Amino acid sequence: MPGVPERVERLIASLGRLEEPVVQAMRAVPRHDFVPELAMVPHDGSLRVIDRNTDSEAWWEAVYRDESIVTQLSDGALAITDLAGVDGVVELPAGADYTSSSSAPSTVAGLLNLLEAEPGHRVLEVGTGTGWTAALLAHLTGGSGQVISIEVDPAVAEQAAKHLASTGNDRVRLVVGDGARGHPEGEPYDRVHVTCGVRAVPYAWVRQARPGGVVVAPYVPGFGTGHELRLVVTPGGLAHGRFPGFASYMVMRSQRLPPGGVLSHTRDHRAGVTAVDPRTIGHAPAGADLAIAALTGLYSRNLIWDDAYRLWVFEPATPRAAAVTWRPGQAEFEVRQYGDRPVWDEVVAAYFQWVAWGEPDRGRFGMTVAPEGQRIWLDEPSRTIG
Repeated sequence: MPGVPERVERLIASLGRLEEPVVQAMRAVPRHDFVPELAMVPHDGSLRVIDRNTDSEAWWEAVYRDESIVTQLSDGALAITDLAGVDGVVELPAGADYTSSSSAPSTVAGLLNLLEAEPGHRVLEVGTGTGWTAALLAHLTGGSGQVISIEVDPAVAEQAAKHLASTGNDRVRLVVGDGARGHPEGEPYDRVHVTCGVRAVPYAWVRQARPGGVVVAPYVPGFGTGHELRLVVTPGGLAHGRFPGFASYMVMRSQRLPPGGVLSHTRDHRAGVTAVDPRTIGHAPAGADLAIAALTGLYSRNLIWDDAYRLWVFEPATPRAAAVTWRPGQAEFEVRQYGDRPVWDEVVAAYFQWVAWGEPDRGRFGMTVAPEGQRIWLDEPSRTIG
């Protein structure tokens, strides 16, 4: 069985270009110290249980692959031991969801690259999770008491505290609370590191950072893919930044869709057809996703079965939605619109607006966060699109 240093080096080599401080942090803070003995990994659309006590090698292989490891289900209401399966493969019951995890190492490293935390920096981390990124941040920043990590779930925070204590990481201060409010007792922060997806960036993070401070977060607007977001705080109390790449995270609890809010349409609908293949929009590049989200505020979901594809676009927690279905051999595609808002027409118009702009990629879009809210822009902050 390969030793820990070999596994760590193999993982680092698989992650592509990393800043040297991040490489050194990943060597100093091995991931396995922060993964529970019983957890789950994605497996062919389901989940596979990994158990260090019954199949040690499978557990080690999962820990040092570049993939996320699920550590909590349904905010702790559903235990891994409650799931029935065959050969360790389980399917979640209806309504269950992943609610905490050890994020994929490439995602962790990517955000740390963008954060550029240095020795002496004071860091606020939002979302402690297993404690691994808090320990990585402690290594990056050096001295005692530089990292404050806030976790909304007391049980998750308790487990993270055990991981940190067992590895001698007493330089992290753990706080149980709503990370959307930040932690004003520790401001000003040089860096704010967010490990949960947000649709709206809380202004508290900007207010609590010093001028020149950096906020890094996964931006998950709900339409299409998620995005890395890197903001720099200005002396005037604004933060400006761009979307350097892809990021996928579980959404912050206070910004989750309400129960039943994913697709709350009624059976009543208006039937029609469209010449626009729904895959054109459902498979569009990340720049198009950003533009459509900013221009419409709508969400999307893909559904694939047999030889058909369906794109849902919807306004959360309302009956306003549309389902557009592609089947092979069709010249036009079925549209079912629900509610009094023509959401499909708005999405199509937003997509072709993006085309008219020259199909800008993700890197040309940016965000400004102000006390009154956030706005998305193209190329420069003065060119607001939503």
